[in-house]
Amino acid sequence: MLWPLTGLESGAVPARPALAVKIENSLDARPQTGLNAADMVWEEVVEGGITRYVAVYHSVLPPEVGPVRSVRPMDPAIAAPLHGLFGFSGGQPAYVGAVADAGLQVLSFDNGDSGFYRIGSRSAPHNVYADPTALVAQADPQHLAAPGPQFETAATAAEATPLTAGTPAGALALTLSPSSHPNWTWSPPDGRWVRDENGTPAVEADGTPMRATNVVVLRVDVVVTDGRDPAGNPVPETVLQGRGEALLATGGRTMPVTWVKNGVADRLVLLGPDGNPVRLAPGSTWVELVPNGSGAVTVR
Repeated sequence: MLWPLTGLESGAVPARPALAVKIENSLDARPQTGLNAADMVWEEVVEGGITRYVAVYHSVLPPEVGPVRSVRPMDPAIAAPLHGLFGFSGGQPAYVGAVADAGLQVLSFDNGDSGFYRIGSRSAPHNVYADPTALVAQADPQHLAAPGPQFETAATAAEATPLTAGTPAGALALTLSPSSHPNWTWSPPDGRWVRDENGTPAVEADGTPMRATNVVVLRVDVVVTDGRDPAGNPVPETVLQGRGEALLATGGRTMPVTWVKNGVADRLVLLGPDGNPVRLAPGSTWVELVPNGSGAVTVR
């Protein structure tokens, strides 16, 4: 048996749903807790040019994740294909309603759902954390099933499409906004990509570097919504429907691909130049949502 979101050997897959959690990525939020345990992490641009994560947990439920923050308008399209749970601190009613309308079970700190708590070592609003096991334990009968695979995964890393059809690459330099410049550098000893933020190593609260087996870079349109954050900044929305250019980085190699997502509840598919789905290496995957126009992707 294989874990559906990573393609790694699992033995028997537990009958539990996937859990998506909204994680903050401002300077005040770093270092975060629990991101390395996620099967998948999506990075999106929010108001003010900062980014936030949607971290997806299934194969491993770490004891703690955070800081947990509020939902945004593109989150239903990210999490709906999982048909599971979505945990966040709160959010504007329309955005919270959209999560429920997408078929996900809502778990919210503001609603008083159990499993969330504040820690004393950080100030609000950067101090809401969660216990994933406690969140998953609240799954209702409609949200108990394990998720399906979100990407095609090869049986071994050597069989991943970039290893057979890609070109060598040592690093990815990304611009998500004027203030957000994440980079991924291939680490042969780790066999994974290692992340930094604007040149500063990205680490967990315990000092462990943030790593990913696969990095998927999607070029996406970002539109301004009518929503405003508490400071009055317009809330952007990543349009995660349709098709666009993308880049797949695996095993120290990259290749151009095309992403296709037909609807909110449909999973995102990555197609190679031949029009067939590409295969990722077994392991964790980070998805970077890089805006068309203002964003940039450089392969080194």
